[in-house]
Amino acid sequence: MKEYPYWRDGAAAASQQSTVDSRQVVERSRRRDVVIVGAGYTGLSAARALARSGADVLVVEREDVGWGASSRNAGQVLTGLRVDPATLVARYGPLRARNLFETATAAIARLEALIADERIECQYERVGHIQAASADRHFDDLKTEQTLLARVFGHRVELVSRSEQRTEVGSDAYHGLLVDERSGALQPARYVGGLAAAATGAGAALATGVAVIAVRRESSGWAVTTSAGEVAARDVLFATDAYTDGAAPALQRRYIPVGSYIIVTAPLSRDAAASLLPRRRTAFDSKHFLHYFRLTADDRLLFGGRAEFAPPNERTTRRAAAILRRDLESVFPQLAEVAIDYAWGGTVGFTRDQMPRAGLLDGVYYAGGYGGHGVAMATHLGEQIARRIAGEAIESPFFDDRFPAIPLYSGNPWFLPLVGAYYRLMDVLAR
Repeated sequence: MKEYPYWRDGAAAASQQSTVDSRQVVERSRRRDVVIVGAGYTGLSAARALARSGADVLVVEREDVGWGASSRNAGQVLTGLRVDPATLVARYGPLRARNLFETATAAIARLEALIADERIECQYERVGHIQAASADRHFDDLKTEQTLLARVFGHRVELVSRSEQRTEVGSDAYHGLLVDERSGALQPARYVGGLAAAATGAGAALATGVAVIAVRRESSGWAVTTSAGEVAARDVLFATDAYTDGAAPALQRRYIPVGSYIIVTAPLSRDAAASLLPRRRTAFDSKHFLHYFRLTADDRLLFGGRAEFAPPNERTTRRAAAILRRDLESVFPQLAEVAIDYAWGGTVGFTRDQMPRAGLLDGVYYAGGYGGHGVAMATHLGEQIARRIAGEAIESPFFDDRFPAIPLYSGNPWFLPLVGAYYRLMDVLAR
């Protein structure tokens, strides 16, 4: 079993395509208009937009291009937000809730346009998604959600009863489905590699294997201390989300890193794959400790979930893989004898209210907190915050320059075991 993301075996190393010697890049970068910390979807999307506007941009990444969530996610491009539609309406009222939802929908259209414009070969398809009810009462909730989506958001989805659900998913583990045709899927490592090529093609410089140690304010802007030297910048954007470290202590107090893990089976026969997901949609269930799954281009089943809250290491990855293997067999018992070829983990960035944000915090720009809905939204907010940095008078319902810190929190999520125990109890009571 390979303990790294399956996607990386199907994508060329983006850093080899897009960079020269990183230390030399930094040494030549004594002053830049903008330094961007993090070479994932957010940072590279922002770099592309800023470079196209004429800015002199340096992207600094302590690992490799897309090393974090941008190559570790499931490649699901989902409509909506982490927060469900009913909660959006209750929290913000129908008008603002619809604005937030429509912005998220527009982010998918923008992603599709960018992929087409830059000719990024990332296996993008608008396949739709399935939300699977894990209990009878959850299917009742999906009926209510269908009505709300149509009435408030003008968004149509279809329901599939339990008796008919095998037209969509080859499992009897669920109690009916909601199907949304507007969601998509892609190969995330190929997408982030293509985005890196687009950013550098527009003129941005990219330095991988270079850590940002600290930033400090100076009269003319910012001094960015890196492991390869110091760079002066007019503006700084932290695009690090769940991987934010002590270089941005204020952001550490606002992002909660939550572990998420994935296993991928050995290749299946075409008939076996078609029996699992006949329309090749992406899927997730309705549990608090949810599972998500999809087919890959070579007919493997990818199956993921929050089997561990802790960040990945060799011990947690193997333990999570065993849990996911058990859960996979409970959903698809026909796969009990199929080998697991890949297992890996990553961290997902959450905010306290589970809503993404971008803005200006203590003089430094930021964007993040996607909560597992980041492929399109990170691309979108990267562009939006870049336009703001470039001086455009632009508004977004996700801009927040008053992003509050989480009380009694400094970056170590000590409370996650308590949250996990609560959610496990909720899942048990929902059966």
